[in-house]
Amino acid sequence: MTETSIANDTIAAISTPPGRGGIGIVRLSGPEASSIAVQLVRLRHPLEHGRARLADVLDDDGDAEKIDEALVTFFAAPNSYTAEDLVEIAAHGSPVVLELLLRRALGLGARLAEPGEFTERAFLSGRMDLTQAEAVRDLIEAQTLTQARVAASQMGGALSRRVAPTKQALVELVALLEAGIDFAEDDVDVAPKAEIARRIETLQPALTALEATFARGRVVHDGLTLAIVGRPNAGKSSLFNRLVERDRAIVTATPGTTRDLVTERISLDGIPLELVDTAGLREGTEEAEQLGIARSREALADAGLVLIVLDATQTLNEEEYRLLAAAEGRPAVVAVNKCDLKTPGMDGGATRNAAEISGIPAIETCALTGEGIPLVRERILALATGGAAAEPGMLTSLRHQQSIATALAALADAAQANANSIPHEMILLDLYRALWALDSLTGQTTSDDILKLIFTTFCIGK
Repeated sequence: MTETSIANDTIAAISTPPGRGGIGIVRLSGPEASSIAVQLVRLRHPLEHGRARLADVLDDDGDAEKIDEALVTFFAAPNSYTAEDLVEIAAHGSPVVLELLLRRALGLGARLAEPGEFTERAFLSGRMDLTQAEAVRDLIEAQTLTQARVAASQMGGALSRRVAPTKQALVELVALLEAGIDFAEDDVDVAPKAEIARRIETLQPALTALEATFARGRVVHDGLTLAIVGRPNAGKSSLFNRLVERDRAIVTATPGTTRDLVTERISLDGIPLELVDTAGLREGTEEAEQLGIARSREALADAGLVLIVLDATQTLNEEEYRLLAAAEGRPAVVAVNKCDLKTPGMDGGATRNAAEISGIPAIETCALTGEGIPLVRERILALATGGAAAEPGMLTSLRHQQSIATALAALADAAQANANSIPHEMILLDLYRALWALDSLTGQTTSDDILKLIFTTFCIGK
């Protein structure tokens, strides 16, 4: 358990986003939350757990004039979000009124909450584990419905429940070896070598399967950037508009129309993708075009995925040969556009050459009619997720993945030590290392520094 102790002070913050809105909420949590709240407003009925009470917000100029009405909801410990006494005052969303309430609360002894401090108190009180606390932030920051669903699943403890059986089996193995050491003087062999090997082996598949979910969980959580590159007038902007499903980029028959990066964020089967339409790659004659091409090359280098667009009516040029050769070593999709303009005399050279050079089967597309676009989407999605399917309890952050990877490495070391007939005391060191790694996932052994880093990424008031 972390060394951090639950604070005895009362914290306050505005929990709704800055600016004007229909409703604004001031939240207080701590031992003095209810006593401060009753001094902030004029309640029409006494506070009662789980019930909203109508109250008047009074001016502070000494005349005690009502300037707003509010609903005050009280949650008594431990049946609240933070497991402390918690009060939420919902007034109209005027920044002036909310600041007045917050300033008064601070004057009555509350302290301004740090970012994420309400959720941190919920974690420290045992109301939730660390994966659930992180999911609160992820739900707030969700940009797609899939992200929200994954975060809600994590908030419900999906990842913790998935790890729990393996952790329990690991604890039982540790207890078995500890008992063997305790009874060593009595020559009682409670943990034969074959039994240890069998038990370690049964622990590994579940963790390996869980680690594999990071391929999809990471892109669901973080998203990816897709750069659309190719020669001028190959149809990059038209394909961009098809993927965005609206006319976002300007399309003309004049080569070099796109001279700067055009970006748009979309959701592809719940995966957040930032599409970047780039300037056509060629030797630009004008300064503006040259700058656009330079930015295109930067976007190409930074992108997690690349969509190379070729022109079905043109033979490959030197720049396209270089693009295709480079695509062999990175996630890329090749689209041969304008396939509707191919004449009977054309041999599909662009399509054939693309496959021969990059080793990637080229998709024939027509941005005008939409032909091939569904297949392009499929290929992008497969590359983005590594082919992994969505499932409950996915690993969505590098911290999660590193915890599972550390546990697997420790179990592998324990298995090797057991195979080499190393004393049980040494095998236990590896097993404890695996157990600590799993504990760090849920926060049972997480250091204060890591906790501080996690919770400072939250917004104030949550």
